Amino acid sequence: MQSSLYVTLSAQVALEQRLNTVANNVANLGTAGFRAEEVKFETILSQAGGRDTAFVTPGETFLSRKAGPLNKTDSPLDVGIQGDGWLAVRGRSGPVYTRDGRMQITAAGDLQDLNGRAVLDPGGSPISVDPEGPPITIGQDGIITQGINQIGALGVFRLDSAAKLTRVDGDAVASDRPGAPILDFNQRGETAVRVQQGFQEGANVNPVMEMSRLILITRTFEGAASAVAETEASLQSAIRGLGPAS
Repeated sequence: MQSSLYVTLSAQVALEQRLNTVANNVANLGTAGFRAEEVKFETILSQAGGRDTAFVTPGETFLSRKAGPLNKTDSPLDVGIQGDGWLAVRGRSGPVYTRDGRMQITAAGDLQDLNGRAVLDPGGSPISVDPEGPPITIGQDGIITQGINQIGALGVFRLDSAAKLTRVDGDAVASDRPGAPILDFNQRGETAVRVQQGFQEGANVNPVMEMSRLILITRTFEGAASAVAETEASLQSAIRGLGPAS
């Protein structure tokens, strides 16, 4: 079989993977702290017919770390993170990280996210507050106070740029490298990280860009399908031409 058919089929597989990621991104436009999924494609070289033929892999997905927009909510239990920082919550097998800073206080005073996971401090321990006390105040360094009493601090962590992030429970990610707690909030410039109380981060999905990608992928897939049909027609014509004369 002609190698061009294999190449075109590999392209269709890759395009299907890309289409799934775009559709998932669009479906989560309204999900707080959602990280858009991207696809990294690679070329595999294979020897076919004495020539180098490039095939496309289905694509390796990764989560975009671009920040989403911060929307003002004025809720004292909402926080948004400016800069490259993540909140930590207790997962099933260890801490997981999220940019969704919407929190709640249980009757026992435990600080949790909206999924019921304990919010962790810089040392990885759960945070407790006085459920009957005054409203909590959260500083830009994550320090939590109630009235005049400092009762703890939100754990804000930086994830290694080389860490592989895996989505868990929709809005959180697991990292194959542990996050490092940010202790210095006095930095300036691109490295600065701030906790903003009364804000909520939206999804880092660009709807216009995703819809443009959706149209481009659909058209490219249709072009690949036409190429497959043309290759099959060429093969059938060759077979008929090389067949025994009747």
